[in-house]
Order: sequence, then C-alpha cells, then structure tokens
Amino acid sequence: MGWSYNFWRSGFYPEKLATAKFLEFYAQQLPSVEVDSTFYRIPNESTVKEWKSQTPADFRFSLKFPQKITHIKMLREAEEDTRVFLERACLLEEKLGVLLLQFSPAFRQQHFPLLRSYLQSLPKTQRCAVEVRNKSLLTEELYALLREHKVVLAWVDAAKMPLVEELTGDFVYVRWEGDRQAVTGTLGRTEVDRTGDIQAWAERLKPLLDAGTEVFGYFSKYYSGNPTVDAKKLLSLLAAST
Repeated sequence: MGWSYNFWRSGFYPEKLATAKFLEFYAQQLPSVEVDSTFYRIPNESTVKEWKSQTPADFRFSLKFPQKITHIKMLREAEEDTRVFLERACLLEEKLGVLLLQFSPAFRQQHFPLLRSYLQSLPKTQRCAVEVRNKSLLTEELYALLREHKVVLAWVDAAKMPLVEELTGDFVYVRWEGDRQAVTGTLGRTEVDRTGDIQAWAERLKPLLDAGTEVFGYFSKYYSGNPTVDAKKLLSLLAAST
C-alpha cells in the first residue's frame, strides 16, 4: 500500500524518475492506491489537492483513518479528528474510493459499543471498510452491525488472521497483507512466489465482478515483496478471463 518507495526504482519506477513524479507514474500503471500515510497524520489541504491533480479522472484513492482515531483514542472523543480527516478526504471528490478503519489487536469485544456509536456518526454518503486484527471480533454481531451501516468488512489475506469472506456491503475491499516474518518487503523484488495464490484470488473475485460488484484491492509489500507486480498480475488474470 502506498507509492513513495525508493526501492521500487528500476523494478517499477524508472531509475532517474524524480520522487515528486512517483504518484503520476503510479497512476498511469494502476487504477487505485491505498494511502498509508494518512494512518500517521491527517494530510493538509494542499497535499490532498496535489494528489488529485496528479492523477487521471478515473483514478481512486482509498485512505486509512488516522491511528490517533483507531489506535490511540480507540474511537473515544475523536469527533474533531474525524471531522478534519473527513473534510480533507472529501477534497478528493470523485477520486475518493474507500475510507478504512483499521484496528489493532488491542481493539476487543469490550470496545464494540464504541464502534457502534462511531459508525452511526459517519456520513452515509461515504464508502467505509473495517479491518479487525482480533479474532474475537469476527462474529455475526460484527457482521450484522456493519450491514446495518452499509460498512464493508475488509477481506484480509494475512499470516495471523483467518480469511473471512463476509459480504456486509455493496462492494468488496481486499487487503493482501502477507507475512512480515517471511518477507522483507524492501528489496524491490519478488521474495515469495505468490502466483498460485493470485490465480486463486482472480477466480474468487471474477464472479463478483461479473455480477457488477465493485472491488477495491491492495497488495502490501509483505505479500510477495513486489506489490506492483502482484497487482498487475491480478489485473491481467481478471482481464484474460472476461
């Protein structure tokens, strides 16, 4: 997820391409990106407007909610941070894809009432997804809550969490996170061959796409070590099966 990686030079970015041109080049190669930097800080207005201006009309940005909201405050007294984040996100206008609420393993069953209240406060016009990293939250109670608010449960292909393919909204959000213990992710090359896994995912997603379901999917650098290659491979397989 993200695009600002110098170790993608030569393998993805041209060797002499200025870092300021990374996003423009990325958007010519792939249709969407999940922005990791918003997890660490709310971007200023000028930054968001630059993202919008550097990308084609059909490009989409998905943004992580700031960790201040999800991890530090754990949804408590986060009204002002949420207001500012949503205000900045909406500057992307038609290029805004999905907003991801990604929770840590410390977010547990006892925090469920906070999640219910928080989801009720979010604007219904924005597509949102939830990723949990505590297995105890993967229950029918959570799925019902997400359906109630038309929020999607992120499907996560990761080493330490089960893959739950529960449909709770009218789109699908997939995160191929991989295994940080097995993949360095900063070598700028494929470290683990995931061709078979990606083929299986193409077969899994094809019926959804054929039915008109919009799919947002993002590869981590810890999946195979080479996320742009993974994404292109998946898109190629899906295109070949049409």
